[in-house]
Amino acid sequence: MAANRHSRPLLSLLVGAALHSSIAQAADPQPYHISLTSTQNSALDATLKATSQLEALRSSSPVGPFGLIARAKADQARFITVLEGFGYYQGRVSIAIDGLALDDPSLGDVLSALPQGADALCRVTFDLGPLYHLGTVEIDGIVPDSGRSSLVLSPGAPAIASEVLAAGARLLTALENQGYAFAKVDPPVAYEDPDQRVLNVSFHVASGPRVQIGEIRFEGLQRVHETLVRRRLLLHTGESYSADAVEQARKDLLILGVFSAVSVRLGDAPDTLGRVPVTFQMSERPRHAVSLAAEYSSDLGANAGVTWTDRNVRGNADQVDLAAKIINLGGTASTGIGYDTSAKYIIPEFAHRDQALQVSVAAIKQALQAYEQTAESTGVTLTRKISAKWSANLGASALHETIVQEGNTRVYTLFALPLGALYDSTDRPSPLIDPTSGLRASLSVIPTLSRGRPNATFLVTQASLADYLDLGRLLGSESGRSVLALRALAGSALGASQVDETVGVNGVQVSERVPDLPPDQRFYAGGSGTVRGYRYQSVGPQFADGNPVGGIAMAAINAELRQRIADRFGVALFADAGEVSQSLSFVTHANRCRTGAALTGTETCWAVGVGVGARYYTPIGTLRLDIAVPTARRSSDDKFEVYVGLGQAF
Repeated sequence: MAANRHSRPLLSLLVGAALHSSIAQAADPQPYHISLTSTQNSALDATLKATSQLEALRSSSPVGPFGLIARAKADQARFITVLEGFGYYQGRVSIAIDGLALDDPSLGDVLSALPQGADALCRVTFDLGPLYHLGTVEIDGIVPDSGRSSLVLSPGAPAIASEVLAAGARLLTALENQGYAFAKVDPPVAYEDPDQRVLNVSFHVASGPRVQIGEIRFEGLQRVHETLVRRRLLLHTGESYSADAVEQARKDLLILGVFSAVSVRLGDAPDTLGRVPVTFQMSERPRHAVSLAAEYSSDLGANAGVTWTDRNVRGNADQVDLAAKIINLGGTASTGIGYDTSAKYIIPEFAHRDQALQVSVAAIKQALQAYEQTAESTGVTLTRKISAKWSANLGASALHETIVQEGNTRVYTLFALPLGALYDSTDRPSPLIDPTSGLRASLSVIPTLSRGRPNATFLVTQASLADYLDLGRLLGSESGRSVLALRALAGSALGASQVDETVGVNGVQVSERVPDLPPDQRFYAGGSGTVRGYRYQSVGPQFADGNPVGGIAMAAINAELRQRIADRFGVALFADAGEVSQSLSFVTHANRCRTGAALTGTETCWAVGVGVGARYYTPIGTLRLDIAVPTARRSSDDKFEVYVGLGQAF
């Protein structure tokens, strides 16, 4: 190799040397401004700014005149390291304070003579010099051809240190995924050729033996049964070792919900059969948990509740949830305080991997403008995860209820067989975590037999599709900070029809055409779940006294622009629209829509609400405050509605 070539560890191109100075500081802090001249490379400019201590400590850590000089000299070394990391190995950095170079012997006296409070100007300029490119890329050691291809480093490409380091990491990962559990890839060494302006890179690799998965052990299990963990485990003795497979198995165990952490430890060497022992180290979550929840909207008032959870009843990750909630504390769409209680027992891994059985009982009492309901229900649901994005459910339920609507009291018993399918490509572990891209879709079909007055058999179908568009690339901003969320909802009750019913309106008995469905099985719109700005259930046909009738079909669309501000805050602009009809024809009656008169037959109105919101992002979900107004306000509508809750509206 030519004598003018220099060898250097590539890691040194990314790590700046810490510069310490024994120069005494002046008595008073010296305020200053900093000006970084652009290199015309936005990524390089951002890295230089992030590296600068002059920039980072300007406000938080004041220094005197001589301390300022020392800080600038330290930055000069950091900037050189950054330039080299981007492939500019002959780059130069010049820093001047109030027009004087850092090595000017008079600089300290000039700064000390500045008037009290006068800012000094630190101006940084860069001479990048020529951009170095990769020359030869060598691997020192025996490596499979597939491993060599994982480097993805081409001679002639810009010699960017981070990409070379990433290539070494890819090589190690490729070897580990091909069974070389004990592979070692040393930090790459770069040989600089100043004459050719290239960087020749060498990776020293020791692949080690190719091994299989050996004995699998578990440590840290206390109440959780090992048989459950082994049944759930995706890894098996005798399989070819793969780092990705081990990591996937580790993450999959966390899905059970009973572990707060799972880590993996490999044996130090292969056993006599050429297998590597694998030990999973588990930390179990506390068995019991209590959570509190509260939300508020001006139409439904305040809701507050508590949930007690046993995460591991019998040692098989089976879970019990007991929940109780007080609902409708105030609110313009409610007429009294109610309750909502439930008990659920969930058995994971029921008869099949990724299949859970849930048994539930519940009781609810609510007094709404649309109706008053007291009900008890029970149900069983089998949920199956089909893939990373798809899941399906099948169930059976029974409901006994008493409903009062417009002076009429009815008792119903309903039997249903709900079927459903869910699709989610947003890659979010919880519905409360903001999605920034992908789709969420759901479809449910619920055959229902109703025994009451009248008896009825109907098929309730509901569909939802939400799309989340990341606008970061379009707006030239950071990914995930600007999101356009769109959603469409639709539902209908096939087999339902309208009947004449005598109701009491202001003490007068009148005949009205209403669906032959129990009132709680009808479709409604309005409120935070469909059309914000309109009171809960208020969109759609109304009785003569203005109370909601409910319909046989419903449709709604939502659009919301979400913008994050700083780390924790955000704002939203949204528009919602929806309609409820007594048939699937959705014929709009323009005159009645304008006057707010009661709708009958196939008449319907599209209600549109618009509003703004504030967001505060927490680790457990987004705290949401929305204010919305109706665009076509009827006499029965509020001027505006307010919604406060955890999680986005959709």
